[in-house]
Amino acid sequence: MKTVFVIEPADNVGTAVLEDLIRQGDTVGTTGRVTDVRVIARADIPYGHKVALRPIKKGEQVMKYGLSIGTATEDIQPGDHVHIHNVESNRGRGDLAAKK
Repeated sequence: MKTVFVIEPADNVGTAVLEDLIRQGDTVGTTGRVTDVRVIARADIPYGHKVALRPIKKGEQVMKYGLSIGTATEDIQPGDHVHIHNVESNRGRGDLAAKK
């Protein structure tokens, strides 16, 4: 089983910091202060990226480490890769600023 890090019970995503790559179809469990969540990865999740731990509706806050990091731009299912393709960050997009 692959593992993602979760700090707060309110978090709806876990961060892949203990694995190089989580592959689509892998069982993903949680470690940290939340250890009872299991999902099946619906896509590859690279190191440092996030996986949804429960459904996140479009417009809902994405919670990581007990803080809102952005807003879902589409419905996100448990096991989905959560990143810039489905979240509008609270801090903007550094990759876009670098292109200017």
